[in-house]
Amino acid sequence: MPLPPTFERDLWDAAERLWTNSQLLPNEYSTPVLALIFLRYADHRFAEVERALSAGTSRRRRALDREDYIARKAIYLPEAARFDRLLQLPEGADIGKAINEAMKAIEADNEALRDVLPKTYGRFDGPTLKALLKLFSTIPHDVEGDVFGRIYEYFQGAFAPRMLQKGGEYYTPVSVVRLIVEILEPYEGRIYDPACGSGGMFVQSAHFVHEHNKSTTLSLHGIEKIAQTLRLCKMNLAVHGLVGDIREANTYYEDIHRQVGKFDFVMANPPFNQGAVDKERLKDDKKRFPFGMPSTENANYLWIQLFYSALNRTGRAGFVMANSASDARGSELAIRQQMIESGAVDVMVALSSNFFYTVTLPVTLWFLDRGKADSSRADKTLFLDARHIFRQVDRAHRDFTPAHIELLANIVRLYRGNEPEFHQEGSRELLVERFGKKLKYSDIPGLCKVATRKQIEAQGWSLNPGRYVGVAERAPDDFDFKERLETLNEELEALNAEARTLELTIARNVVEISEA
Repeated sequence: MPLPPTFERDLWDAAERLWTNSQLLPNEYSTPVLALIFLRYADHRFAEVERALSAGTSRRRRALDREDYIARKAIYLPEAARFDRLLQLPEGADIGKAINEAMKAIEADNEALRDVLPKTYGRFDGPTLKALLKLFSTIPHDVEGDVFGRIYEYFQGAFAPRMLQKGGEYYTPVSVVRLIVEILEPYEGRIYDPACGSGGMFVQSAHFVHEHNKSTTLSLHGIEKIAQTLRLCKMNLAVHGLVGDIREANTYYEDIHRQVGKFDFVMANPPFNQGAVDKERLKDDKKRFPFGMPSTENANYLWIQLFYSALNRTGRAGFVMANSASDARGSELAIRQQMIESGAVDVMVALSSNFFYTVTLPVTLWFLDRGKADSSRADKTLFLDARHIFRQVDRAHRDFTPAHIELLANIVRLYRGNEPEFHQEGSRELLVERFGKKLKYSDIPGLCKVATRKQIEAQGWSLNPGRYVGVAERAPDDFDFKERLETLNEELEALNAEARTLELTIARNVVEISEA
């Protein structure tokens, strides 16, 4: 049975009302609530497998056990962890203790979830927990498709702005992740996210394979340095029926997946402009950082090299990066030049500001393709300016509609010489409006431009789409002041970021000279 279109929102509204009337901080409330959604999913899947196995009991000579469920990719639930048992606890029972014990029991019987589930339900008052259990019990037993995954994703997105986490460290908006996945097209193979956060890249890759009716298998590998976020990631994978090799580590210093040349796809949203990385510990690692150490304080070009070096000979990468990295000077320019000359830089997409919940700056999506060097696109790069393509969600936030995502991905497909896809309502009209009925790629001022390596060199090895795409033609009296002001503000932010980096470098040099 399909759910009503507003089901997730209605569910969230009810859960938010319960939080408003509790004494809990957002981070005390969010993870336990997500874990209850996980538990409801696990119970649903367990019951499905139990019914299927019981249907064949006439042919069985033994009772069902843990291995029967695990063999069918279900999470084994001991009796103490069944959702209905918790829901039917009598008045006066210690519900918080009962749920804690349920989470412990699940971990004891499922090695992949060891130390993942929260056991902090004692902080909740009994009525709130009872109301949450009743709320999630309203999810019908006969739902179709990945309903629990949808609900989990919706709650994750709704919690994100309340968690006050930096956008690059906790949660990447779904529409941005879906655009990365649609351009990369990870139909099969090994996927790596060395800054995996709550696992959105993995989930959307699995959605992509399912939506394209592929029966292929994805092998998921990731690193997350924050233990609490790693737990969210593992729950996120589990509630979508996925498994992966996700480990806790610091990607800069620990090559726990032995990443060099190993992966078919790399996708990530790393922390932007991160400083204080001990480059002395990295300078001799020529395999992971083949283009050398940047002299600047921020780690943007360390991340970019980590993504590049993890790809195999035909691998593709897609990642989020601060706009300032596209034009960075000095040692970063030298690294960028080497990467461009390698032929791997495939597509650059400029996004508008306000796509992330707590980072208002505009960002750029980078796409690398190690196999491009042996193709007709060897010395070419597609620049896409998507700063004026968005849906205004509210006053402070924007996202892409499914039609927007398919439009941008189809422009990339045309550039690569592939057929466009039309799964989303309105996307065909958007593409025809720009490229005509024949749907052949051509440069469009203000939207897209294919630049050669010589043209990029003439622009000082810049990878800023705005330098190549230009502006769309408009009538002399059709001047959009707000749009122009926003563009100038984005340029100012990029210059300010570069100025801050230079200021730190100068201050460090002054200290070194004075101490010499």
